[in-house]
Amino acid sequence: MFPFGHGAVAYTGGEPSEAEHMRERKSWIIEGIGAQAFERLARDLSGAALQSLLLEVMRERARTRTPAAVLRQYQRDRFCRPSAIDRRTSLAVDAALFAAAEGFEALELSPLAPLASCSSVALTDQNRVVSALRSTEVPADPTNVLALECALRLRAAPSVPVHLATSQRVVRAQPVPKLPGYAQHFRIFVLATGGVESEGRAFSVASVVRHARVLLAALESLERQGYAFGERFVEVLSTPERSAQANAIARALGDVATCKPLGHAYYSGGLRFMLWVTAADGSRVPLGDGGTFDWLAKLGSNRRAVFIASGLGAQLIPTLFQQRFKDA
Repeated sequence: MFPFGHGAVAYTGGEPSEAEHMRERKSWIIEGIGAQAFERLARDLSGAALQSLLLEVMRERARTRTPAAVLRQYQRDRFCRPSAIDRRTSLAVDAALFAAAEGFEALELSPLAPLASCSSVALTDQNRVVSALRSTEVPADPTNVLALECALRLRAAPSVPVHLATSQRVVRAQPVPKLPGYAQHFRIFVLATGGVESEGRAFSVASVVRHARVLLAALESLERQGYAFGERFVEVLSTPERSAQANAIARALGDVATCKPLGHAYYSGGLRFMLWVTAADGSRVPLGDGGTFDWLAKLGSNRRAVFIASGLGAQLIPTLFQQRFKDA
């Protein structure tokens, strides 16, 4: 999952160790079903058998629930409550974002993704995702699903780059900062590009520049609709091995960009950019985020395949930056 600052729950760590996993399990497994039963469920049963068992378990649990219990959960459960953003407002924001992403095919993704869409390729734990039945999960980041789509398209036509865009409401199971615009479910606007790397990593450089320019153009478009974004700047972060590419990206973006070292292992391609915007109270908000990843190399067993993805905090825009024109 992207460690986006844009209304998303930040992801800052790697996989928990096996010892940590066992400590988490021990308190309820041994006292409840026992470690041996858990291992049978987790490892020994076939996927189809486990799915059938869990479906029956959930059917029995649903059968015992009263309408009053369902209503109580809806009232208190942070995963189930509606968004605080008016739907017409979010549609207008999406329209501006998609208009800025000319040249990116717009996809409407499924509300479900394959199990381990995030944890199989990225540095995140499955406990940060809402897992579902039938070997699926609720998307925690559309970026990972777009990587799957890019992998399929590149398999069919390896020489044709893929450029995709989507806006999706996602769910994350991590604790949420108690700040305006942050929630367990939120909307992300995401761009994704997949292709085969070229000499000097020129494909990655051009793709990162293109993504950053689209996000900056989207802010300009939204300002014409009554939103107020303060000073904005782009940090281009890189590992030492990718510093030449980071400098090329910063030069292409102009005075708005500066370079910094990259210390976050999540960006497995060695390049990252962060779009910072100044809010009305003077605080700097990391509204956009993007970078390069090795996910397509893993998914397609092709070391030359590269994946570039970026996102903008669609939910934070109406929360922190909405402002009526003074002459309206």
